[in-house]
Amino acid sequence: MRAIFNEELQQVADDLIAMASAVHIAVDRAGQALFSQDIETAQDVIDGDKAIDALEHKINDQCVTLLAKQSPVATDLRIVVSTMSIASLLERMGDLARHIAETSRSTYPDSPFVPRIADTFTRMQSFALTTTQTLTNLVKSHDEDAAQQLIINDDVMDKLFESVVSSARNDDWDATTEQIINTVLLSRYYERMGDHAVSVARRLVYMVSGFDPTKDPSRFIGVDGDGD
Repeated sequence: MRAIFNEELQQVADDLIAMASAVHIAVDRAGQALFSQDIETAQDVIDGDKAIDALEHKINDQCVTLLAKQSPVATDLRIVVSTMSIASLLERMGDLARHIAETSRSTYPDSPFVPRIADTFTRMQSFALTTTQTLTNLVKSHDEDAAQQLIINDDVMDKLFESVVSSARNDDWDATTEQIINTVLLSRYYERMGDHAVSVARRLVYMVSGFDPTKDPSRFIGVDGDGD
C-alpha cells in the first residue's frame, strides 16, 4: 500500500514540475511577444494557458484522490495539501503571462507600453524569467535556502513596479492614455507574478520543514511583519 502511495505521490510531483516549467516557458514567450510585437507568439501563449489550467485540475484531482484513499498524515499530508496550493499559485502565474500576451495582441502592431519605460520592462521580464526558472528548480529540489533567497530577491521586482507607478504620475510622458494605462497594468502583472512566486517559495518551505514563514517572520529572513 505504501509503495502505491509513493508512486502516486511521485506522479503528482512530476506533474507539478511540468507545470512550473510550462509557466516558465509561458513567461518567456509572453516577453517575446511584448518586446517584438509578435502576434503569433502572443496567441500561442494565450492558447497554451489551457494546458497549464489542465495540469492544475489534474494535480488537484490526484491530490483529492490521495486524501480520500490514503488518508495521509504528518509529512505526507503536508506535501499533498501544499502541492494543491502551489498548483493554484502557478496557475495564476500562467494567467498573468496570458494577460501580458493579451495586452500585446490588443495593441498590435504598436507597443502597449510607453517607449521611455522600455528598459524597466526589460529588467522586469529578465527578473520574471529568472524567478520562474528558480521556481522550477525549487519544485524539483525543495531547497529551503534557495527558497529563502527568492523571497528576499522579490524586493527588486517591487521597486521596479514602484518606479513605473511613480513615472506614470508625471505629466511629461509623451504617450497616449491607452499606453499609460497598459504600462501600469503590465507592470502590475509582473509585480503580482513576483508575489505569487514568493508564495510558492513559502509553501515549499512549509512542505519540507513544517514551518510556515508567515506565522513567525522573525525566524525567516525576507518576510515582513505582515507576512509580505
